[in-house]
Amino acid sequence: MPHRRPASDASSRGIDWSPRDILIPYVLLAVSMGRAAHGYLIEDYLKSLGFFRTDASTLYRTLRQLERDGLLLSTWETGQTGPARRVYSLTDAGRAWLDAWVATLEVYRSMIDNFFSLYTSLYTGGTSAGEGAAPAERPDGGDEP
Repeated sequence: MPHRRPASDASSRGIDWSPRDILIPYVLLAVSMGRAAHGYLIEDYLKSLGFFRTDASTLYRTLRQLERDGLLLSTWETGQTGPARRVYSLTDAGRAWLDAWVATLEVYRSMIDNFFSLYTSLYTGGTSAGEGAAPAERPDGGDEP
């Protein structure tokens, strides 16, 4: 879990992150979407997006760290049935962090789109991968990538 926060100019520089940190913007987005954002609902949301390998302990560690970092607040909610549960909300700093992630992910999306565009045009003759097209000849005449 990163202990760093984006600098004020993070939208222009991006966030220094590793792929395992990708859970953070999803958790912040999930919390910002829910009125009663408690762990089980956040976990369910993440699983609906394909985060099947994220176990509850990882999620709760992440939520606690984001709260320690000032990106989330939590309160205890008591219901008519069942035990009390911790409900999370996004702070202003959490919203700024989420906005910085959006800017960073837009840059990475552009880079990934460019990669696949180049790969597709170079090795599949402009067809999408998986259609069985033979690799196109490389401009330098080589056969190694």
